[in-house]
Amino acid sequence: MIKIDTIPLGDLGTNCYLLSDPEQKKGIIIDPGVNPKPLLKRIADLEIEAILLTHAHFDHIGGVEEVRKLKGCPVYLHDLEADWLKNPRKNGSAYWPQLGGPVTASPAEYALDEGQVLELLGIKLKVFHTPGHSPGSVSFLYDKHLFSGDVLFRLSVGRTDLGGNQHDLMTSIHDKLFPLGDDVVVYPGHGVRTNIGYERENNPYV
Repeated sequence: MIKIDTIPLGDLGTNCYLLSDPEQKKGIIIDPGVNPKPLLKRIADLEIEAILLTHAHFDHIGGVEEVRKLKGCPVYLHDLEADWLKNPRKNGSAYWPQLGGPVTASPAEYALDEGQVLELLGIKLKVFHTPGHSPGSVSFLYDKHLFSGDVLFRLSVGRTDLGGNQHDLMTSIHDKLFPLGDDVVVYPGHGVRTNIGYERENNPYV
């Protein structure tokens, strides 16, 4: 049985997701954000198989190096943002020094792409390239659980002024996410969970 924990990190309350198998004491992490101490505490006794990044804005990658050094696990990121990890201007941390200063990390070990299926933790996660908030944004689907990063939120959508594109964002939501089904639960990069059906009917931005 896979357990999904939400761990808000940093001043921006970025949702880090820990998927774990308590029996095997293994896990994978989606978006380890800034100031990852609560996450590090939670994974102390777990073997971490991978860090998956929905995109490379600083508030989603701030804890990458600490987790990677602690657990020796690889990082997965879309190639369109490969150089954002080491570039504070591209990942945005250079523009908000009050939130912790420049964020840098070593390059990702693996690239993500549309339609890819990751087999980790004994489960399959399908990768959807969902640009708009940022060019390399991806969403991960495990069963009926969708980890959407900053593409789709409860009654909102991702901003597009940090290297994004409004047309691409709407295309990603309507053509990639909405067809997944109304009962798919959305785990966003910030805020509370929602589902595709609720957003289709009520989200004023889509």
